[in-house]
Amino acid sequence: MSRIVPPMGELILLRHGETEWSRTGRHTGRTDVALTPRGEEQAKALASLVAARDIALTVTSPAQRARRTAELAGLTGTETDDRLWEWDYGAYEGRTTPAIREERPGWYLWADGVPEGETVDQVGARADAVIERVRPYLAEGDVALVAHGHVLRVLTARYLGLPAADGRLFRLDTGTISTLGTEHDRPVIGSWNVPAR
Repeated sequence: MSRIVPPMGELILLRHGETEWSRTGRHTGRTDVALTPRGEEQAKALASLVAARDIALTVTSPAQRARRTAELAGLTGTETDDRLWEWDYGAYEGRTTPAIREERPGWYLWADGVPEGETVDQVGARADAVIERVRPYLAEGDVALVAHGHVLRVLTARYLGLPAADGRLFRLDTGTISTLGTEHDRPVIGSWNVPAR
């Protein structure tokens, strides 16, 4: 990935609102769960944070929780991209970290991965492809990406020129907004993990 980028709009990252699985700490990769009522409120509250932005493009994960978050946040004309699906957790889909650690003491997603799922570098390759897809639109304004915690964390690491596994450094809560931009033509975090309220 290029470390020098021309002046441009910002990447606006929105993590979807709360779901029952995110609330209880269950790894939610490809299971298509809906937002909770609180998740819908979180998504609606994001509208005031994106309304003043000059959004050139909005891209969401195909998951209903991401598409619904975009809709409730007032983002229109959205496109979906399969590469924004959450990390494929394979055999650990729907399980919590404490439950996994009963079988694998000390297990850590970012270092140990998942059986029958994706590696962090595979998620990183997807993130790289999304960045390349949306980069031309940044010359026209901001680009909103509405997706999931881990994939957006990996995307952030890759945007900054870091290894995909460094996504572990960027905690990202549900119903939050973050921005990635440039300073002196270098990629930077503009804001991170900002709740709407």
